[in-house]
Order: sequence, then C-alpha cells, then structure tokens
Amino acid sequence: MRLQGKVALLTGAAAAIKGELMGFGGAAAHLFVREGAKVVLTDIRDELGERAAAALRADGHDARYLHLDVTSEQSWAEVVEAVMAAHGRLDILFNNAGVSFPRKVEDITVEIWERELGVHAKGVFLGTRTAIPAMRKGGGGSIINTSSVMGIVGSPTSPAYSAAKGAITIFTKSAALQYAKENIRINSVHPGYADTPLTEKRFSDAAVRQQLLDRTPMGRLGTAEDIANGVLFLASDEASGSELVIDGGMTAQ
Repeated sequence: MRLQGKVALLTGAAAAIKGELMGFGGAAAHLFVREGAKVVLTDIRDELGERAAAALRADGHDARYLHLDVTSEQSWAEVVEAVMAAHGRLDILFNNAGVSFPRKVEDITVEIWERELGVHAKGVFLGTRTAIPAMRKGGGGSIINTSSVMGIVGSPTSPAYSAAKGAITIFTKSAALQYAKENIRINSVHPGYADTPLTEKRFSDAAVRQQLLDRTPMGRLGTAEDIANGVLFLASDEASGSELVIDGGMTAQ
C-alpha cells in the first residue's frame, strides 16, 4: 500500500475502464487505488469519466470524476477547491492531459500551435501552480508531469507537440528546484511510442506502426501500464526526484 491515505488528482484520466484501451491517466488511476490512494479523475470527456469513476467505486475504491479544462485557470481553481473540500488534502497531481496534431511546420496553423502549447505547457503550469498551495498545507506532495521522449529529442512528424513537451521538460526542472525544500517533488515522465486512445488511430496504420517498431530496440510499442508503473514510483515516497524515460530504448540510439 505505497499510497495509503493519499489523495491523487489525475488529468486526462477518463479512459480508465478495464477491458478498454486505457490512457496513461486511466492506467495510473488503477495502480493508485490498488496502492491505497483516493483518486479524482478529471477530463473533458465527461460521460466516459463518470463511467470510469463509477466502475472504480463498484470495485470498492474511493474514486470520483470532475470536469476539468486544463487550459482554464478558473477550472483548475474549482477542481482543486472541490478536492480540498472533499478530502482536506492533495498529495499527488498527475498532469497528464494531452492532444496531438501531427503536421509539417508549413501546415501548422496558429490554432494548432496554441492548442498544443495550451493543453500541454499551459495546462501543466496551471496545474502545478494551483496544486502547490494545497500540497503545502499537507506538508508536501508529488507532482508528475507527462512530457515525452519528444520533449528530449525532436519529432520528425509533430514539431508543435515536441515544442510543447520540451516546454514541460524544462518547466518541470525549474519548478522542482524552487519547491524541493518544501517537500514538494516535481518530476517528469517521458513515454516513448505507446498504444493509447490518443495514438490508436495513427498507430493502427501498418506502415506507421512498423516505422515506430523499427525505431524501438525492444521491438514492441509501450503500453499505458508501462508508463503508469513509472508514474506510481514517482508518486510514492520511494522517489526522491527523476526525469524518467520509458521508451523501449529509443533515445539510447
């Protein structure tokens, strides 16, 4: 029970139903409750999120769903206030919401650029900023931000995505330095190519999938559970800080 008594808020976590393809947030939610946490799932896909939370409760876990637009300062304030009102504490934040619009630079519109940077970089910033005062009241906490291997190396298909994930990578380091002495750990996780609802359509193309496999030394794409195991470690008191790359060896080349 590595997270016994802890309260965790997860963004981009509606896809959390057993038997269906899960995202990183959904898979993490299942590991978190198994290890004793109370979880608050958030997303903009309300029907799916409500079903996921209900299924977790039916299995005997403490889970609820709240609507959260991660690009909205007001939405963040309302969700964290609701968590504090219900539980009196916030111990873990998994900033995981994401979008992806693969384009060549010449085909990236201003709207796409702002959407990528908004959901990823702005969303992580707002979530981190809003969670810190709540965590301080409880004596500390852990914030895990989903970056990507494409926040470390360039993406050949998604420059806006890579820029947004790179922003998360460096923001995480800076924020970690500011709050380490307050026992608030801020770390990033860097998934490689993985099968999730976000990638399902694109990765189902046989030619695309083979290209990704060719770039991955382990010879398989990642799963949401692969990433969630790393997130669980960073959320637990066992972790003291990390930029955790989980990519099947892709960036080792």
